[in-house]
Amino acid sequence: MAETTGSGTAAGGPAHRPRKSSWRYIGPGVVVAATGVGAGDLVATLIAGSNFGYTLLWAAVIGCVVKISLAEAAGRWHLATGRTLFDGWASIGRWTTWFFVVYVVIWGYVYGAAAMSSSGLPLQALFPGVMALKWWGILTGVVGLAFVWFNKYAVFEKVMTVLVGVMFLVTVYLAVRVTPHLGDALAGLVPVLPDEKDSILNTLGLIGGVGGTITLAAYGYWVNAKGWTDAGWMKVMRLDNRVAYLTTGIFVVAMLFVGAELLHSANVAIASGDKGLVQLSDILEQEYGQATAKMFLVGFFATSFTSLIGVWHGVSLMFADFVERYRRQRVGAAGTRSAAEVAAGTHEKSVPFRAYLLWLTFPPMILLFQGQPFRLVIIYGVLGAAFMPFLALTLIWLLNSDRTPREWRNGHLSNGMLAVAGLLFLVLCVKQITDQDWSGFF
Repeated sequence: MAETTGSGTAAGGPAHRPRKSSWRYIGPGVVVAATGVGAGDLVATLIAGSNFGYTLLWAAVIGCVVKISLAEAAGRWHLATGRTLFDGWASIGRWTTWFFVVYVVIWGYVYGAAAMSSSGLPLQALFPGVMALKWWGILTGVVGLAFVWFNKYAVFEKVMTVLVGVMFLVTVYLAVRVTPHLGDALAGLVPVLPDEKDSILNTLGLIGGVGGTITLAAYGYWVNAKGWTDAGWMKVMRLDNRVAYLTTGIFVVAMLFVGAELLHSANVAIASGDKGLVQLSDILEQEYGQATAKMFLVGFFATSFTSLIGVWHGVSLMFADFVERYRRQRVGAAGTRSAAEVAAGTHEKSVPFRAYLLWLTFPPMILLFQGQPFRLVIIYGVLGAAFMPFLALTLIWLLNSDRTPREWRNGHLSNGMLAVAGLLFLVLCVKQITDQDWSGFF
């Protein structure tokens, strides 16, 4: 773990000596990249390659650039102000608190089941006949709970780094194995829309789906947990963030290569969702042998399990921050939960942190046995779609106001990127809402 600072500095505090950006500090970016890229992102990119070849390679690259701007803004808020992102949201108005509470409760319940199922699927394929998918899912959920419960950020980051290494080696190996046509790939960097119905919305969906949901908001918390608590770490954070989404870009481009070469050229279709990756393992076994298929399933597991433990840790940090701020308001305590307090690590042993861990793990197991309730799935889809525009637009609000020291407020480029991100996710939010089957909801 990198060296840590002593205490955080709120806006207007004494200046801190800037740390020289160095590769040896890299950490939170690896965590956010591993958490943000789940099996769903990989299969969506795989299907894009299967359907359109290299045509939408440019969209995957833009998706990474958009996420760089969002994560950088979240990290910059934490370092420039010495305050957490939830504290910033609360300063905008009480409505942000209500949105966050409803979101993390419902989203966490449904996501917990989805993450456990996604992590169990490759294990079931690796060890067929041992036990049913729901039991594999429950096993991964309990293991993830125990790992986050008993370890602090330093160990968590090391394990995530190892799993990212597995993901990286597997996806790059597959991309090389399918022998991509580099001339066609370079042509795919030119923005061109496929000649298909709804091609604009499909392209926007690919851009928006590349690596990140609430985990982008959690990035600032991981930055603080690393021990980076003031603006002296700004250059380090920015390097760390760029490495994160360079890694993300390699993952998704590699899977697009596989889709374009292995599936598109053979006109092979796979199912959407995690089961599409199991189908891919069967195709890989036919083409390249059992060893390659098994290696892919190991990478599939690493991808899914890093998302599980990343959410278990990062969103629990955010929930603990929310509860602590609410508690202080109730008792009339002065001050807010600062970045330095997050860095101290006591929150990882706090009751709210562990309570949300339990919420992510055990209640969702009901859904593994009973299926997802119709109304709950609708609400989950709408809230999930609404979170990203909420994040982009509130970051614009916070980083252009006097809540942020003038030196670290948004420039034209930051405002432009966040505005593009906000508009993109707003369009996708409206599409998600209109695509829902509302019949019988009321």
